[in-house]
Amino acid sequence: MTDQITRMNALERELHLRQLQVRRLLQITQAINNNVAVDDLFDMYRTFLHQELGVLEMALFVRDSQNDQRWLMATQIGMDDKPLPDFDLGAALARFTRPGLVNPKVHPFFANFVHVVPVLHKERPIAYILIGRFSEEEDMFERVQIITTITNVIAVAIENKRLFRRQLEQERLEADLDLGAKVQQMLIPEKYPHRDQYEISTIYKPKLGVGGDYIDYKEFEDGKLVFCIGDFTGKGVSAALLMANFQANFHTLIKKRTDLYDFVTEINTAVYQITRGERFVTFFVAEYDMHDHVLRYVNAGHPPPVLVSENGIKLLTEGTLVLGSIDVLPMLEVGTVQLPDEALVVTFTDGLTDLQNLAGETFDEQILYDFCRRQHGRSAAAFNRSLKTMLDDFRQQTEYPDDLTVLTCRIFRGLEE
Repeated sequence: MTDQITRMNALERELHLRQLQVRRLLQITQAINNNVAVDDLFDMYRTFLHQELGVLEMALFVRDSQNDQRWLMATQIGMDDKPLPDFDLGAALARFTRPGLVNPKVHPFFANFVHVVPVLHKERPIAYILIGRFSEEEDMFERVQIITTITNVIAVAIENKRLFRRQLEQERLEADLDLGAKVQQMLIPEKYPHRDQYEISTIYKPKLGVGGDYIDYKEFEDGKLVFCIGDFTGKGVSAALLMANFQANFHTLIKKRTDLYDFVTEINTAVYQITRGERFVTFFVAEYDMHDHVLRYVNAGHPPPVLVSENGIKLLTEGTLVLGSIDVLPMLEVGTVQLPDEALVVTFTDGLTDLQNLAGETFDEQILYDFCRRQHGRSAAAFNRSLKTMLDDFRQQTEYPDDLTVLTCRIFRGLEE
C-alpha cells in the first residue's frame, strides 16, 4: 500500500510538472508572438525557474547582439552576491557540447553550478544555461528536462530577434550606401573635356558602390582650366553629404576668380564650419593657363600627383595641410611650374598605392613613376586604360582595398599671347 501511495505521489508530481511546462510554454509562446521585449521574456523565464521550479542558482548566457563571438550573462538567479566573471567566458563555455554536469575546474565561476545545458540552433550554440541547487531535491531530472525545453524556446526566440535586428541593420546600411552612391554619382562629372590644348580622363571605382573620393573640373572662357581631386574621411550618406557641400563651395568659390591661395583658404574655412575638425579631406587643385603655359597648384595633404614630360618626373608637393582639420591654415604655398610643350599630370587617391597582390606586394609609388615614364606620350584616355590593365594584372584576384580614383590631364602647348 505504501509503495502504491509513493508511486501515486510521484505520478502526481510529474503530472504537475508537465502541466506547469505546458502552461509556461503556452505563455512564453504567446509572449513571443506578441513581440514582447527581450527583457520581459527573461523576467518570465527567471520567475518560472525560481518560483515554480525552485531553482536557487542559475545563469543564462547568450551571444552579444553587437559581437557574435562574445557571450553575455542575460539573466541570473542567486548570483547577486557572487563574484561574476570579469571577462568573456566564450572559450570556457565552448567546452560544453552536450547537457551534463559542470566541471568547476574549467573556471572558478562554474563552482556555483551543478548542471549545464548548451542550446543549439542548426548545430550552432546560441545559449548556455548553468543550473545550481534546487529548493527541493525531488524530481531533479524532470526539472532539468523542463528547464531545457523552456530554455530552448526562449533562446531560439532571442536568437531570431538578434538575427532580425542584424538584418534590419544590414538593410539600413545597404540603403545608406545606396543613397550615398546615388548622391555621389550626381556629384562626379559625366563628361570630361577633350580640347586641342588639354584633355582629361579618369578612373573612378568607389569601393562598395560609394566612397569618399571626389574629382571635378571647371573651364573658363579666358583660357584657364581648374581640376581637382580629393579624398574625404568616412563613407556612406555622411561622406556623400559632405562631398555635396564641398562641391557647392568649390564651384561657388572658384567662380570668384581669386588666386589659388585665397581659394584654398576660403574652401578650408567652409569645410571646417561643417566638420569642426572631426572630418577632413585631402585635396589637390591645379589651374592651367593656356596663355602662359603655366600650371599653378596647391596640395593639401594629398598623395603628390606626378607631372611627367620629356624632362622627367616632378612631384607636385607644395601646398598646405589637409582641409577641415583646423579653421585657419598655418601655412600655404602655391606651386608654380612652367610646362614644356607637352606634359601629363597624373593625380590619384591612396587606393592606388595601397593596392596589394596575392604575394602581399604593394603597388607603390615607384611602380607608378616607372609606368608614367614609359607611357607619358600617350593620350590621357590611353594612359588610363593601360594603367587600369596594369592594376588588374598586378592585383590578380585580390580586391581593391579602398576607392580607386585617378584623374589624368594631358596638356599641350596652349595659345600664344
